[in-house]
Amino acid sequence: MKSLVLEKREELSLRDFPAIDKIEETLGARDVRIKLHTVGICGSDVHYYTQGRVGPFVVNAPMILGHEASGTVIETGSDVKTLKVGDRVCMEPGIPDPNSKATQLGMYNVDPAVRFWATPPVHGILRSTCVHPEAFTFKLPDNISFGEAAMVEPLATGIHASTKAKIKPGDNALVMGAGTIGLVTALSALAAGCAKVYVTDLAEKKLEIAGSLSPAIVPVNIKSSNIADVIKRDTDGWGVDVVFEASGSPQAAKTVFESLCPGGCVVMIGGQADPVAYDAGAAMVREARVENIFRYAHVFPRCVGMLSSGAIDLKPLITRTFEFSDSVNAFDIAASAPPADVKMQIVLPQ
Repeated sequence: MKSLVLEKREELSLRDFPAIDKIEETLGARDVRIKLHTVGICGSDVHYYTQGRVGPFVVNAPMILGHEASGTVIETGSDVKTLKVGDRVCMEPGIPDPNSKATQLGMYNVDPAVRFWATPPVHGILRSTCVHPEAFTFKLPDNISFGEAAMVEPLATGIHASTKAKIKPGDNALVMGAGTIGLVTALSALAAGCAKVYVTDLAEKKLEIAGSLSPAIVPVNIKSSNIADVIKRDTDGWGVDVVFEASGSPQAAKTVFESLCPGGCVVMIGGQADPVAYDAGAAMVREARVENIFRYAHVFPRCVGMLSSGAIDLKPLITRTFEFSDSVNAFDIAASAPPADVKMQIVLPQ
């Protein structure tokens, strides 16, 4: 079984991985075996490649990359009821301990024992097949492509963030960062009821893509404009109801309250490698509510439903596709952070 293996920092190879072959032989009663079709390249995958770690998660041994995926069921366990061979599916990559307190409280995403694809020491799914629990595998309607289905994973973050923000119809929002997570968050905020969403970035091409997604999205290049001034002008000095920090930039994190209205909500999505400055005074005088996002929970079926109905369209975010044989080159290109690309995906042999 060929896999895309991160051997160590800045070293990738496409090779057989016997240890995975042995694991994949076991199919539990409530598991399905899936032939992978499309896998997205996530920022965390690239960070593991270039830095060898993401926060406390360190690559200490060869690891298969990839966690945004779609595919086709090719075998089912004896107790599987909702899926059958031939079903097209997408998969939620984090498997919690069903007996943990976090899971029992409904917060399975923060279960310390969760096993998440391509998070050391758990292998990812840039490989031919995988075995996955039925409970975390979701059937696709016919009108969702494999490429769109592989985007459900990042979309889940945006939907989770918008849910935590408690958006009301007619709210205005600001999304800091026009990468994949920023743009799916902007679309999620609109689907949740926002009347207008400002999106900021330094890359003009990404802002052009943002502006093309909806007339309700206002792209702002922070090289030439101060977003707080723009929002104050447009809102008669009041501010936006929700600020989503989706860039992972310490500078952006430092300014999250500047555009926020009194009583508004800040949602921290972007990962920060180190502690960042926090303006407690600015938060206090606004009585700001601050939410933090760690992946997502209970949202994959919602994402699939919105893609199928057309409430959210992710196709414009898929800007480049590679063959599996070109995976190493795909990661080199992704690591160079091309300003015109949002989501790059890899298609496996069928």
